[in-house]
Amino acid sequence: MLIADTASGDTSTAPGRRRPSRATWLRLAGAAVAGLALYVAFPPLGAWWGAPLGIALLVAVVDGRRARSAFALGLVAGVAYQWPLLHWTGEYVGAVWLLLLVALTVLLAVPVALLPLVTRLPGAPVWVACVWVAGEAVIERWPFHGFPWAKLAFGQPGGPWAPLASLGGAPLVSFAVVLTGAGLWALVRALRARRPRAVAGALVAALVGPVTGLATWPSVAAPVPGPSITVAAVQGDVPRAGLDFNAQRRAVLDNHVTQSRRLVQDVRAGRVPPPDLVIWPENASDIDPLRNADAGAEIQAVTDELGVPVVVGAVLSGSRAADGTLVQGPRNAAVVWLPGTGPDATYVKRHILPFGEYIPLRPVARQVSPLVDRVTDFEPGTGTGVLPAGPARLGVVTCYEVVFDDAVRDAVRGGADLLTVPTNNATFGYSDMTYQQQGMSRLRAIEHDRAVVIAATSGQSAIVAPDGSVVARTGALYTPGLLVETVPLRTTTTLATRLGPAPELVLAGLGLAAVVMGLVRRRRGTG
Repeated sequence: MLIADTASGDTSTAPGRRRPSRATWLRLAGAAVAGLALYVAFPPLGAWWGAPLGIALLVAVVDGRRARSAFALGLVAGVAYQWPLLHWTGEYVGAVWLLLLVALTVLLAVPVALLPLVTRLPGAPVWVACVWVAGEAVIERWPFHGFPWAKLAFGQPGGPWAPLASLGGAPLVSFAVVLTGAGLWALVRALRARRPRAVAGALVAALVGPVTGLATWPSVAAPVPGPSITVAAVQGDVPRAGLDFNAQRRAVLDNHVTQSRRLVQDVRAGRVPPPDLVIWPENASDIDPLRNADAGAEIQAVTDELGVPVVVGAVLSGSRAADGTLVQGPRNAAVVWLPGTGPDATYVKRHILPFGEYIPLRPVARQVSPLVDRVTDFEPGTGTGVLPAGPARLGVVTCYEVVFDDAVRDAVRGGADLLTVPTNNATFGYSDMTYQQQGMSRLRAIEHDRAVVIAATSGQSAIVAPDGSVVARTGALYTPGLLVETVPLRTTTTLATRLGPAPELVLAGLGLAAVVMGLVRRRRGTG
């Protein structure tokens, strides 16, 4: 692919062909480094400062380029960013995940290709940030019903921009990070041109995000009077990693029963306080306990021993016609199990994972990897995910759903005073997925002023305070564990909760308007 821009003098010529110049290779290298800088901001590396530096470098390499050249540079940055971040999606389904990577990389490259249209507008850093938010807004919704795992905001739970989530959600955090990075780029440009007013404007752009975030922190961290409960997260572990984690499905269920009985013993011995609510992970029972009497009986027995509600992550069986045609796919559910009475309220996961819980473009995917036929398409549910669970109104955001703004927001608006992210990371091996998801949960806690309980089959489970700090976590992956902590039940609503998608829509709209303005200016200049 030739990305050299002849109109900008980026191409050396030789008899019969054009060769990329040294400047072109430097831009390619810069785009790759920029993408890697965005990646290292995410957990477990957690170098949050890498994100604004990556944005600054990315804007620098595309500034002044034609759209085709900027698009190609965006592809390079996108691969460097998303390949290491998302490789867990293909941990056990083979190369089919590359279809996802290609789609997401192209979608990231599109807004990058538009940046040269806005970098010469007055207030360029603001418009750069708005264009970026517009790109993330698209990925939130499409392709495959959205896959916004790589939102810049999710790499910032420990950064100074994180408190802004309480004001405008993840989109405002992404906006502020990009504004800082674009401000740094503008600062360097202004210093080189020796333009004092431009230097001042660039400094404001670079600093307004982190300064506002730090100023917001006291309100995020402030204690709120109200009730609290003791909650336990059970991590039972699985017999093996990968798609075969449930090959011994009874063993997975038994592991969680065993850990729950250990909790009973710890309570009786006085080692931990008695919980008011117990949460099991996603897929803790891959045997449908509503249809399988033995599985249901085992869950009932341990629930009775605990004497409090247990939220059970269960796979509810699908059904097939006589000819084997799938009539209803299996459903990924959270079931409130009550002592003495059994199953009660149920939530079925509504955002299901592409290439994990269903296979998009299955005929094409099958050509890439035959392993896709090991995945039966799950059926998505509906509703807000709010379950009455003992003293709590529990907002269930199952695993992958934590990346979607609407899933978490709907639960809180639906009355949830505590959030849980039951997750099964066993499918993705010893990857960084669980740590990335934990960072997202921390940001959601700040965004909605709710404690978050992460219960994972194989780790890492954690309990997160409303200010995003991790109160407790389990240890190494693929080990059993228990967490018992006191968490607040809150009914307050943050500005982000009240505003909903409005900040994202406004920022994205401004970004599109800036692109149109840039096109008009370019055409007038050309004319």
